[in-house]
Amino acid sequence: MVEYGVATAHRSDQAAAHATNSPDAPPAAPYDEMLTALAEVRPHYSALDRRIATLAAAEMSERQRTLERFFLLQGITFTVYGGESSTERIIPTDLLPRIIPAAEWATIEAGLTQRLRALNMFLADIYGEQQILMDGVVPRELVLGAPSYRREMQNLYVPHQAYANVCGSDLIRQPDGAFAVLEDNLRVPSGVSYMLANREASRRTFPGTFRAAGVRAIDRYPDLLLATLKGMAADWRPNPQIVVLTPGVYNSAYYEHAYLARLMGCPLVEGRDLVVHDNMVYMRTTTGLRRIDVIYRRVDDDFIDPLTFRRDSGLGVAGLFNVYRAGNVVICNAPGTGVADDKAVYAYVPAIIRYYLGEDAILPNIETYLCRETSQLSHVLANLDKLVVKAVGASGGYGMLIGPHASQQEREDFALAIKADPANYIAQPTIQLSTAPCLIDGVIEPRHVDLRPFILSGEKIVVTPGALTRVALRKGSLVVNSSQGGGSKDTWILEPDGAADQEGRP
Repeated sequence: MVEYGVATAHRSDQAAAHATNSPDAPPAAPYDEMLTALAEVRPHYSALDRRIATLAAAEMSERQRTLERFFLLQGITFTVYGGESSTERIIPTDLLPRIIPAAEWATIEAGLTQRLRALNMFLADIYGEQQILMDGVVPRELVLGAPSYRREMQNLYVPHQAYANVCGSDLIRQPDGAFAVLEDNLRVPSGVSYMLANREASRRTFPGTFRAAGVRAIDRYPDLLLATLKGMAADWRPNPQIVVLTPGVYNSAYYEHAYLARLMGCPLVEGRDLVVHDNMVYMRTTTGLRRIDVIYRRVDDDFIDPLTFRRDSGLGVAGLFNVYRAGNVVICNAPGTGVADDKAVYAYVPAIIRYYLGEDAILPNIETYLCRETSQLSHVLANLDKLVVKAVGASGGYGMLIGPHASQQEREDFALAIKADPANYIAQPTIQLSTAPCLIDGVIEPRHVDLRPFILSGEKIVVTPGALTRVALRKGSLVVNSSQGGGSKDTWILEPDGAADQEGRP
């Protein structure tokens, strides 16, 4: 059995935490993806465990270097804004896959499908009759006053009521092993290219174990995405022309934009490549103008159309929103979807699911305090040393305070910011993210991870049978964002009859 480099202390602490339910005991140890509370290897990790046991430390390190060379040669990068070194970096990637058995994935799949169906219905409602607001299920001022709410979307037709065509919800595993949703990403979620690249690298790193494990394939994602996008215009165009709209090479996710466009066989365009004429959108080509039917946009709402949104932006297409309003082009994801993944609206998602579907949420939320509520604000300010506080509109790990890891001065500064604009903040308990084995400086050690599956929504909702596992590579860190020092690893979702307990070949 493979030993973590910090196995003795890690396992004894883990067993002690699981062995007591005393209210005075320290918080439960994080769930270990590979080991049980008794330090036994979980069945779905047994084949990988046996394979690793046959490899010397030097061989493991060499495989890690091979994986990193693969990412370098493929140009798999991301950008950190404000970094002191080169802005473009190779995303840190760990060679040891995270493995999820079929039964657990079935719950995740059902929960994500339920959640996105309800959120699409919520978006159709708030941009339509607003019945949920009139019934008081979600506060009217919370929705209509959100920066991401777009009044321009009111009463506009969206095919299949599929506002969020690509969703990347972030899941965490709680200490008891159950998954919960940390947040939803419905605007322009990124990371799917790293999921695909991690899989290609993983096949090379542990080829025999991968083949024997019964891992579900994810290589059809580009085809599924293309079919979803085409389905959004299928009612009025038999073979719609799709383009991927990128802000340009300096965007942090530009590699992903180019990667997906290539795999789908679609043109990658910037705003300057498109032109509006007679209420239609056209792409400039060497043979003349070509009509565009669907735009998979990877730019934020503010930069879609300078005539409708930010007038100082040069990234979008002047007049594009008028074409969208006229129904002559489809924009995916629809403008205004961000209001449904607002961190304050997040607190109401279980109620939203019950309102539209008459069901309890399959995947629960994390307990959330809304600083806009006076009583909850007082609790947050009194417990900043125990809570994680997030700015409602921020992402990528920015605008966040992790109370237990912050200095007294940082907590005091954050308290002033919260008091100045309480509606802009929410708080949640500090959750011990689960840990998975990672190769750190030649030694296998546990690191905290989360999970970002990708869900497609068009004529139907499809959950990709894979996910991006993000890793907090810094010891003790809970921040998994690549912009904040995090990395990623492949995620193996096993088939129901997967052979994860079989011996893998080299």
